[in-house]
Order: sequence, then C-alpha cells, then structure tokens
Amino acid sequence: MKIAILGAGKLGLRLVEALLDGDYDITLVDSDDEKLNRIAQQYDVMTVTGDAKTVELLREIDVANVDFLFSATTSDDTNILAASFAKILGCKYVAARVRDPEHMNQLEFIREHYNIDMLVNPDLLITGEIYRYLIEKYTLSNSIYTFDRIALIEFEASKLPNIVGKSLIEFRSVMPEFLVIGLSRNGKMLVPHGPDLIEQNDLVYLIGEKQEVFRLAKKVHSKSHHSDARKVMIIGGGKTGYYLARRLSEYGSHVKIVEQDRRRCHYLTNKLRNVMVLNGDGANIALLEEEDLDSMDAFVTCTGYDEENLLLALTAKNHGVEDVISKVSHESYKDLISKLGIDIVLNPLDISASAILRAIRGSKRVLSSVLLQGQAEIMEIYASDRMTMINIPLKDLDLPNYVIIAAIRRGLETIIPDGNTVIKDGDRVIIVCLVSNIGYVEKLFRPAMRLNIRR
Repeated sequence: MKIAILGAGKLGLRLVEALLDGDYDITLVDSDDEKLNRIAQQYDVMTVTGDAKTVELLREIDVANVDFLFSATTSDDTNILAASFAKILGCKYVAARVRDPEHMNQLEFIREHYNIDMLVNPDLLITGEIYRYLIEKYTLSNSIYTFDRIALIEFEASKLPNIVGKSLIEFRSVMPEFLVIGLSRNGKMLVPHGPDLIEQNDLVYLIGEKQEVFRLAKKVHSKSHHSDARKVMIIGGGKTGYYLARRLSEYGSHVKIVEQDRRRCHYLTNKLRNVMVLNGDGANIALLEEEDLDSMDAFVTCTGYDEENLLLALTAKNHGVEDVISKVSHESYKDLISKLGIDIVLNPLDISASAILRAIRGSKRVLSSVLLQGQAEIMEIYASDRMTMINIPLKDLDLPNYVIIAAIRRGLETIIPDGNTVIKDGDRVIIVCLVSNIGYVEKLFRPAMRLNIRR
C-alpha cells in the first residue's frame, strides 16, 4: 500500500513511526531539506523536498498511484488544496489536517466542495475525549461497548471487593468467564498481564460474552453515571481550550478560561458565549485561588507547555478538584504521569494518529474500534491465513506488554483466550493496544509477518 504524508511536523512523524511496522511504501514530503535528510537517515521512507500544494510536486511523487495521502503541513489552506489536487490527480483516498476554528462551521462544505475524504482536527479530537470524560464520566456508552456477542464493561474496582489486590492470574480463577484487558490508574491506562495487581482505585475494563457482561453490570453499575461538572476551569485559551469551552458552555457548565495573551482573550470573548475569559498567567496559583479553584468540579490544563500542564494539574488535584485532565504531547513524561495522581492525561498526537490509522486500515481489516480514555484502542480485526500468528498458541507469541489478545469470535463460538488458545483463519480477533504503541498492530497486516516466537 502506497502512502504519502505531506508535512514532517510532529503529527506527520508520529504517523510515519506508526506505519513503519506495516506493509507500506511511505513517501514523506516537506519544504525543509535538512530535516528530511535527518529523517531519511533514521527511517526507511522516501523523502521529497518541495511545496506540498503544487501539482508539479504531486506528480513527482506519482500521486495517481498513491492509495492514501495525508496533508499535515502547518497551513490549513495548503492542506486543503494539496488534498484536493491529489484527489483530482487520481489519489484513491485523501485526508487533510484542518485546525482553524474559522473552518469548523464549514467542514462538511470543505469536504464536499474540495472532494476530500477525511478532515482531521487534533484539537477537536482531544476535546471530544475530554468532554466524554467530564460529562458522561465513562468513555463508553452506559459503560458498556458491544462487539456482536462480546461486550466490554468499565467499572470501579471497589465495586467488586473480591478482585481488589488480586493478580490477573488470580482474577481468572475467581471470574474465569471474563478477561481484564485494561486498568486506568492515576490518569494512565495500563494493558495488564498475569502478575499485575488490581488496586482499589483502579478503573477496570473487562471483556466477556454479552449476557455475562450485562449480568455483571447490574452488580457494579447502580445508576447512570453522569458528571457534576457544573464549574470548570480551563488553563490555556488556544484551540483546544476554545473548542472545549464552547462545547461545555453549550452543555450548561459554568466555564472559566485563563489565558495569558491579551489579544487572544479578546478573540475568545468575542467568539464564546456564557464563558468567563480571564487575562492572566495560569501558573499564578494566587490568581487561581482568587478565582475559586477550590470550588471547581473540573480543571483542564491545555497550554502549549507540557511541564506547565502537568504541574498545574497536580496543583488542582492538591486543592481537592475531583476531575483533573491534562494535555501532554511528549512521550518522555509517561512514566511520571502515573505518579502524579492526575485523573486523565491525553496526547493529541496519539489520538490523531489513531484516527488516521483507522482510515488507512479500512473496514475490511479492522471491523470496529473504540478508544479507552483516549489512551488505548480496542479493535476487532479479521484474521487471515497470511498472518503468521495463525495456529500458534498465544503463550508462544512474544507479544509486547502493551498488547493483549482479548477475545476471539469463531463462528457462533466466543472464546476468552488463555495461553493455549490459537487463532485460526477466519476468526474475528479483538485486540487491545496502547495508542502510543499502536504501530505494532500494523505488523498484523503484513504478508508473512515475522514475530518472535518461543520454541
């Protein structure tokens, strides 16, 4: 499959890294020749220097034979034109990153008028995840997600005291009809394995047959769990802060935005209704306290600085705010995050890359997928005899610790696997993987893929 990525910025490179393990012929375009030379030395991709929106360059990369093109330059207008020109020149599927709020009310018009298959807005995607957490509390509708006869349930570990303190191995002896496929702990999503313990405050994700899951739901879900996020403070009035404030105010929350740039404050004041915009330094704790930080139901940090986002989120947590969410783009902080006690930490690059990968894979290979708290993806894939995982016991596959085979559908049979289970041709396999490592799943689509197998 031939893929072209226009723009070697953070999102473009994140997508390249995710695709490297798959069966893809990747071309990366950027105007910075020096940057492309560094990338070419690090990754096995073809690099082309030039202006992404010119027909000449698109013809140079043979766009007529490209299966998927994603334009992610720093300019919305360039992305729209490049994707549109690529479609006219014969590219099968085109996508463009569009971030400007001025375009948000005309996305459908842009998509149809310029014949673009997919528009990607990272700020809107992360806003959606934050909103679902704050307002619906659960990332899953009614805390349950179904895959035909299989279902996934989400609940607090404290609702089942008999599983708290038990390892995953011990859990299977207590509840053999289920498999734990995820634990959310202190703002970090974990894909757990045998020796990992379930802790009191964990949010637990179980998978099992639909009837068994709905029986369990009666025990662990006393009622619909909706948020009491009546008062929300947002630090950072950039695109994410703007989209989130607009959506929360439409829901009926009382929203305060703290933004340091005076001109940006004027913009927000003119564009947002029923939102209090404060011109000030979000790192000024005295200011936050003066604005009733202690009485907030939720606190969201989405400035352009990861360090500031994390420190302010920790401050809010120490002030007793119930729901604290932070936007963090750098992977280097992921080990620190679980120690801070922040409720949710989201990476817009991971969320965006996941959405684009779903479009690249298509519905023939990935039958369905859903994000868990924006940090892990659960997907149902169709297993074919081209995969080297076929007919090999799962215990003999050296799968990384961020991947778990959660369930298998074989005809009318539902299988909750153990180490002796094998995947067969035609199975529908449910896989869980951390979004930050989602590129590994691309190996599943390689012809005659090679995995490390213990013999």
